[in-house]
Amino acid sequence: MRVLALGGPGAMGAVAVRVAAGLPEVTEIVVADKRLEAAQGLVHRLAGAGGAPMRALQVDVTDDTALRTALADTDVVLNTVGPYYRFGLTVLRAAIATGTHYLDICDDWEPTLRMLDLDEEARVAGVCAVVGMGASPGVSNLLAARAVQLLDRVQDLYTAWPVDVSGTGGQDGEQLLDPDGQPSAAAVHWMEQISGEVAVVSDGQLVHRPPLLPVALTVSAEHSGTAYTVGHPEPVTLHRSYRPAGEAANLMVVTPGTLAYLDVLRRDIDAGKLTNETAAAELAKPSLSRGLRAAVGAMGLKGPQSLPPFFAAATGTSNGRPVTVLARLAETSGMSALIDDMAEATGIPLALGLAQLLDGTGGRPGVHPPESVIEPKRFFLDLARHVPNLSGDNGSHDGVIIDVTPAR
Repeated sequence: MRVLALGGPGAMGAVAVRVAAGLPEVTEIVVADKRLEAAQGLVHRLAGAGGAPMRALQVDVTDDTALRTALADTDVVLNTVGPYYRFGLTVLRAAIATGTHYLDICDDWEPTLRMLDLDEEARVAGVCAVVGMGASPGVSNLLAARAVQLLDRVQDLYTAWPVDVSGTGGQDGEQLLDPDGQPSAAAVHWMEQISGEVAVVSDGQLVHRPPLLPVALTVSAEHSGTAYTVGHPEPVTLHRSYRPAGEAANLMVVTPGTLAYLDVLRRDIDAGKLTNETAAAELAKPSLSRGLRAAVGAMGLKGPQSLPPFFAAATGTSNGRPVTVLARLAETSGMSALIDDMAEATGIPLALGLAQLLDGTGGRPGVHPPESVIEPKRFFLDLARHVPNLSGDNGSHDGVIIDVTPAR
């Protein structure tokens, strides 16, 4: 199988390329970027590492002719070109038109909805598209799938990821800026999803609410605290897949200080004082004035306390009894290192999703969220092979801990 890695030289794309090159079904990887020298640089860095041969190609995704030409010459595309609220739909439409299977790490809820609406077109074209196969969404969706498997009925369903509570996380300044010093696509995306309104589920219905709202959770006897809403796609897709009757949201596990600074940026974006790009630059290099505003705002905010850094929690019934199921990644040194590195935590799952599509474990024509076509147990076993010093799970050796407790 020939793989086109769009945006491959980026931090997350480069990890996905490295892992995908070792898949036995991959016969060639074309590393594509609008900067040819960046694509050539990645090919050069990975040369001699073994695995599938690679070559570089210049492709600007805003050039429809060039994009479709590149797609027509490949079997599957790994799309890591963000932010997805700008470019995701463009690439998926071109992939469907050229009959090219598709995976991405889309972490914007708005284009996720529009991509899912292309399901019929993809099925007619025989294209399998998996949208959001990264960390959050991606790993988070599959943790939710593990939790929901133990329930007869789903009431509430939350997914959560760490910002600054287990290491660098999303607060790493190097990951917020591109090599040229400009805000990264990930940082710009983040500003989009902490401003305006975001999708959540309330009373079983998909609704729009302001972001950064507190959610107090007790997810097990040992784990409780407050996390905050953000606009990732999980509520959109998990609502379709599992129909929670109550509440569902994607949450940031974040310290009060960082939350307060994000709220300052949110207010200024909503007031038109900042764009997503200028806000992302402020996030990477905080200004004194906004820092002082955040310091005042942080007083009285609740923190994550004993919440795990990365988890899914579902409440509902099991054998007719109300329970809470917590599915979390084991907090070992290997798992912590994985979670703390945004590129590794996102790029590895993308490549492992590709592995299931290529070997027939997952995938069928249509546009799907990860929980619909990626087999969770196989995924986490594969993920464990990329994580050193794995231990501390429930004996399944996949790094996932499942806690079931009576619901309060």
